[in-house]
Amino acid sequence: MSLFIPPRYENLLGSAENTEKAIKAVKDMFQVNLSAQLALLRVTAPMVVLSGTGINDDLNGTERPVRFPIKDLSDSSAEVVHSLAKWKRMKLAELGTPAGRGIYTDMNALRPDEELDNLHSIYVDQWDWERVISPGERNIEFLKKIVRRIYEAIKVTENKLYVEFPQIVPQLPEEIFFIHSQQLLELYPGLSAKEREVEITRRHKAVFIIGIGGELSDGTIHDGRAADYDDWSTPNGEGYNGLNGDILLWNPVLETAFEVSSMGIRVDKAALHRQLAIRHQEEKASLLFHRKLLCGELPQTIGGGIGQSRLCMYLLRKAHIGEIQSSIWPEEMRIACREAGIQLV
Repeated sequence: MSLFIPPRYENLLGSAENTEKAIKAVKDMFQVNLSAQLALLRVTAPMVVLSGTGINDDLNGTERPVRFPIKDLSDSSAEVVHSLAKWKRMKLAELGTPAGRGIYTDMNALRPDEELDNLHSIYVDQWDWERVISPGERNIEFLKKIVRRIYEAIKVTENKLYVEFPQIVPQLPEEIFFIHSQQLLELYPGLSAKEREVEITRRHKAVFIIGIGGELSDGTIHDGRAADYDDWSTPNGEGYNGLNGDILLWNPVLETAFEVSSMGIRVDKAALHRQLAIRHQEEKASLLFHRKLLCGELPQTIGGGIGQSRLCMYLLRKAHIGEIQSSIWPEEMRIACREAGIQLV
């Protein structure tokens, strides 16, 4: 069991009823703010997709999806989504959405291979969003522009939350700090990738790490990324590869860096071919999603996911994601949390 019990933890919202009210307030406010910042339309999303289509998100390529047969489809195999990175792009093509506009949805997923701790649950809920871009927007400055808009939506939500729940004092800095994963390696060469995240986020409080998935100078990658959604291999105009990244916030309750979003400009045809070759997954080019992209049937997009329970956990100053969502936890974790005043749902 991996569990961190913060010393002198205080549940600022007191009762479970107040927590539920605050969760609803965060979710209602943030999706309105996000939609306004990025010009997004809310759409309904699937919980399952057919296996073998290439539509499901492979995440790091090692996580096993939950699979089951469908009786009325001759026992064809379906799987619970990991995320909707590829489905959203197909939906935008179906809708004929123009550049500068996009969609968002409530995504609910199951990831049974997650290692359960303060931040990770087998149940994942996030706002999955995707926006059509023009060819001229495939650059690092546009990526940063979108990151700043998302960060502004988070800050506005935090400030509005303070009006309703004055015990939740705003703590986010005015600006988010940008750094490439290679620069981060050069800054802290003796630390692991996760330790580097902690140090840079402790220093700047809100950070966007660029270039997640591409090889660094020491032969490692900062963190895993699938080959077929984010573009992590294209030169970004600053001497480094990668048009994607993660938003990290400093969490004073857990005393660590806290990822709330993974996002990026998506692969075009050239990047897809290149990244499939790097990962030795060229056979995926024959799958439905990949064929559509390679045939020019899908728009160029930028997109990502923003954790709903994660964002609520951060903004409400909670110590465990189980204080926000109902999931399955080891009994010893439930006991330890209860003894520390951490109320798991």
